Amino acid sequence: VDRNGRLLGAQMVGREGVAQRIDVYAAALHAALKFEDIARLDLAYAPPFAPTIDPILRAAHEAAKKQ
Repeated sequence: VDRNGRLLGAQMVGREGVAQRIDVYAAALHAALKFEDIARLDLAYAPPFAPTIDPILRAAHEAAKKQ
């Protein structure tokens, strides 16, 4: 994160869902989004298969609060 709150990079490790989640970070990097912008994204979800609050959004929200 730079001093303006923009994401500078991301890495993930896991077995399931990593490709879809890293795509969100790739798009955020390309668009030079700030954490508060990422926290406001409306990402698709399916409650029977995944948490309703995406871990990326949760992390972005927490990071934005610390800015």
